[in-house]
Amino acid sequence: MSKRIFYPLLLLFIPFIGMLITDEVNWSAFDFIIMGFLLILLSVGINYVLNHSKNLKTRALYIGILLLIFLLIWAELSVGIFDTPLLETNLDKSQV
Repeated sequence: MSKRIFYPLLLLFIPFIGMLITDEVNWSAFDFIIMGFLLILLSVGINYVLNHSKNLKTRALYIGILLLIFLLIWAELSVGIFDTPLLETNLDKSQV
């Protein structure tokens, strides 16, 4: 396994610096851990596709699918784009 799969973790400096500059970025340690885990999984997946696929079209398709899955998970965790039952149970019934 090469070290280049860990390079996307440098993207975590963006919200960290944002937290230092403004109060509008409010990430907990859990947020950094989850996003780091997602970035590592994405980079491992892309690395696997690049090493095991020879056809350029197949590479582009698989990497596109990986990116789409990553973006959907990220959007769900950040704003909840799907109707997630777990989030509904945390709401107080009087607020609904």
